[in-house]
Amino acid sequence: MRAHAAPLIIGHRGAPGYRPEHTRAAYDLAFALGADAVEPDVVATKDGVLVLRHENEISGTTDVAEHPEFADRRATKEIDGVVLTGWFTEDFTWAELATLRARERLGAIRQAGTTFDGRYPLLRMRDLFDLVDGASEDAARLLGIIAELKHATYFESIGLPLDDLFAAELSDAGWADNPELVVESFERTVLGQLHRRGFRGKRMYLLEAEGAPADRVARLGAAAPGYSDDLTARGLYSLAAASPSERVDGISVDVGQVLASGSVAVALFDDGDDVGAVTSDLVDTAHSAGLGVFCWTLRPENALMPEGFRSSGGDGDWGDWRRLFSIIVNSGVDGVFADHPDLALAVRDGR
Repeated sequence: MRAHAAPLIIGHRGAPGYRPEHTRAAYDLAFALGADAVEPDVVATKDGVLVLRHENEISGTTDVAEHPEFADRRATKEIDGVVLTGWFTEDFTWAELATLRARERLGAIRQAGTTFDGRYPLLRMRDLFDLVDGASEDAARLLGIIAELKHATYFESIGLPLDDLFAAELSDAGWADNPELVVESFERTVLGQLHRRGFRGKRMYLLEAEGAPADRVARLGAAAPGYSDDLTARGLYSLAAASPSERVDGISVDVGQVLASGSVAVALFDDGDDVGAVTSDLVDTAHSAGLGVFCWTLRPENALMPEGFRSSGGDGDWGDWRRLFSIIVNSGVDGVFADHPDLALAVRDGR
């Protein structure tokens, strides 16, 4: 992506701290609040349309359960090793999903968000391309998309290859060469497939602190190397030095991986302290390997923050978000995902 104030502030699924995630209202608000880019999660329908949902199982983010005409679509499936029961995007056409309305996913924590339940329809990837084009024109600057392809191995196994569908969407929308587009996934395979289809934008590899990527498990079973192998210095250098289709431009990790282990160091941090004293060496090691680093997800609510930053209130009350956000924003990462983009911007820009 082009040079930005460091780090890039990315509206995580829009601005879900204020509006239900992945809705037009959430994305519009993210840009109105000053986000440099937004992050959609991308899954597929039965007829090959890319839609924006946190997961392909949609009972928690839509009103599908209240539609009696879809009662027989309820199913139990195994997705990336996890057994889930609910309604799945791949069992619906886009025309059917378009009749649903979005719901706040974290209603127990973000009760204000539930006041918008039922107001907004679902969006397609193509809708977001149009939205960002319009927002860029209004802002007089290029705004970006960090698109996460979800469950790629699973979707390919049922005849819905996300790399093929996404490449076609890029071509149709005129976004194939847009410098403000980044694609990320927890599975390197789909990132390589996109490169082989001609995609030359940046590719970011999402890394969990534990477990193994679904594409490796599908190939190697229990012998599959875990994400921990990728997070070593050797692993990071290998990611950057691989063949053109296999290499990645950066990694995307959670807040806990950027913070130093041990709550004592974190608890003692003050705005005047050395950020390096409370962060791990992961960012520096990745940068030395030539990789960019994104970090997810900055959230102010107690239930969604590391323990050392929580207040004495309830799960939905805000903890010491400014201290946490300051540590992450000043850690050297190249981009941060935030549910409340305005809070991240306030810290980054000193407002």
